[in-house]
Order: sequence, then structure tokens, then C-alpha cells
Amino acid sequence: MADATPLYDTYARAPLRFERGEGVWLIAEDGTRYLDFAAGVAVNSLGHAHPHLVSALKEQADKVWHLSNLYEVPGQESLSRRLTEATFADKVFFTNSGAEALECAIKTARRYHFAKGQPEKFHIITFEGAFHGRTLATIAAGGQAKYLEGFGPKAPGFYQVPFGDMGALKAAISEETAAILIEPIQGEGGIRTVSKEFLQELRALCDEYGLLLILDEVQSGVGRTGKLFAYEWAGVTPDIMAVAKGIGGGFPLGACLATAEAASGMVAGTHGSTYGGNPLAMAVGNAVMDVIMADDFLQHVRDVSLVFRQGLASLADRFPEIIEEIRGEGLMLGIKAKVPSADLLKAIRAERLLAVPAGENVIRLLPPLVTTAEEAREGLARLERAAEQLTAERRQASA
Repeated sequence: MADATPLYDTYARAPLRFERGEGVWLIAEDGTRYLDFAAGVAVNSLGHAHPHLVSALKEQADKVWHLSNLYEVPGQESLSRRLTEATFADKVFFTNSGAEALECAIKTARRYHFAKGQPEKFHIITFEGAFHGRTLATIAAGGQAKYLEGFGPKAPGFYQVPFGDMGALKAAISEETAAILIEPIQGEGGIRTVSKEFLQELRALCDEYGLLLILDEVQSGVGRTGKLFAYEWAGVTPDIMAVAKGIGGGFPLGACLATAEAASGMVAGTHGSTYGGNPLAMAVGNAVMDVIMADDFLQHVRDVSLVFRQGLASLADRFPEIIEEIRGEGLMLGIKAKVPSADLLKAIRAERLLAVPAGENVIRLLPPLVTTAEEAREGLARLERAAEQLTAERRQASA
């Protein structure tokens, strides 16, 4: 087929081609402006073409792009210090993606018990509906059949329990259990929030049984919920945490954070990455932290999220035929639809608003953290028009 794309057919892409971005806006090749509340699936934390990020990247590009981890990289030292000073962690390993950060987290947990003379403790308990990445280990951790199918036997050492089921979790713990892995808010799974009480119980359970608590904050981290990391809302601390997406503001960057104790088995030669922590990524990551950690920035996220959440609640009240429930925290929000979510996404896109599909018939709204209250209201107005259109279509079809 002469007209077939040479790309893998692994994506059902929307027929949209964007050539540039400005803040919360994406501009298509034909000049049409879209309000981007997808943000590259929570990646573009500071929107598009943020001047501080652009300046940092350009400045570093004139110096050195790549060194490898055979040498010291000053940007790694500064970014890791900022991350550890702002979190529970003592140690950081830089990666290029969220899946790689999870791979490092999994290896860190297993290696910890191995180094303690307990090599049999390598099983990790995860939760149904989770999404931890696309590698063979992370699809096994997520446990979803649609991602596992066709790739041979599931990687061993992962055991899923129902979401939020403490009884099933306790029953799953054995002498082989090394850790519990959970997203504070399931993103791909449908913006399902883990309660503060459940996270607190998990921490206590890990302490009781000598397990490591691993948090996947790839999507919920770096200010997305109104705090630097979502675990802060529950007042607990993990032993290991995977971070990516928003930390790079659009540049490929991930990180695995851990306490000194949890990382104690990761000695020289046990793990590595050719590109992880490269100078370009470190320059951008430090620039993101400059903005996120500035006075009042996270308060701004909380203020705008309140405007957005109240507006979504109003839409749910006014369009009960379309919207079943509003979910999420901060600027990680979901609309559980009563109509097929694909229909709602199509209607939203027709209003030049971008969002992201998720499990449980949910549409994710992940605006850049720099979104203003006015831009949030503009997004709500477009959602309202989409809901009005769908309501009219349904009533016409049933007439």
C-alpha cells in the first residue's frame, strides 16, 4: 500500500496536526487554536513554549548535550538535591520515562531484600486497574489483560488485588512479598483516588510486615494535585517513588526516588542508563523546579482547581444524562460519562478542547498547571457546549 504510514500501527491517532504551542493553547497547521487540557497526558506541566524552559534548553544546547554516566553531571547533583530536600527521599536515579522509573523502583525493592539475605522476597502486590508502563515488567505489574495479551508469559513476581480492598491485600501478603506498589490516583484506570486512610493503612502494613511501599506518582506528581506530590495529602511517606511526566515539562525525563535504606542494595553496576540524567534533561528539570517551587505556585494550582472543580460539579448537576460523576484532585480530574466516553471526547474536541480518555468510561482533564482561572472557565464553557450538543442529540434520537 503506497499510502500506508511507515509508522507502527500501535496508535489510534486523532486527525490533528499541531505546529506550535503557546501556554495552554495548541495551534494546528491550519491555524485552528485548541485549548489543551490534555497537556501531553499530564506531561506539559507548564504549558507550551514556557519562556523559562525554552531559555534553559537553548542555553544548555550551546554547551553539551550528552556525557553518559561515566562522568559527573552537575545538573544531576543540583536536581537530585532539590528533589530530596523537598521530599522523603535521600537518593535519586534519573531515567528517560515513567516506565523506566518504575523499572528502577521494582529493581530497587527486589535488590533491597536480596542484599538483606532474603532473595525469595521479590513479589510485589499491585492493584487492579493500575497502569505502570509498557515494558514487560510494568505490564505485569499493571496486570491488565489488554496490555499483556500476545507478549508471552507474564513476568513473574506480581500479584494484583482489587482496588481499595484491604482484606484481599492482607490475604495476599506472604513470605515472598517484597513491596506494595500503588498510584495515589489511578490515571489510566479512570481517575480513581486512593483515600488518605487507605494510604495510611498501607504505610502501617508495610511497617508491620517489613515491606517497602512504592508509589507511582508518574502522573499525579510534580504539583498536579496542588501539592508537590500526592502522597503529601495523606501525611505518609513511601520508601520508593517513581516520577516522570510533569518533571520534564515536555522533555523526556523520569526519576526514581528512594530512602537511603531502600536504595542500599543498588550498588555500583546493579543498574544504569545511557541517556538517563543527560545535561539537556537536567537543565529542563531544574527549570521546571524553579517554577513549581516558586512562592505561591502550588497555591495557584489549588485555587484554579477549585474553580474548575466547582464548574464541573455544576455541569454534572445540569447534564445528568451526560455526566455521572466528577473525580480526582487538583488539576488531575475526570468526568465519568453516562454516554460512551468516545462520544463525549468527540463532542469536546469539536469545541476545540483537548482531553484524554481513560478506563471506566472516563475522560481525563489534565490542564497545564499554569492555567489561569479565566482559561479554566473557558474550558468549562466549551465542556458545557459539548454537553448541550450531546443532550440534544440524545433527545432527538429518542423522540
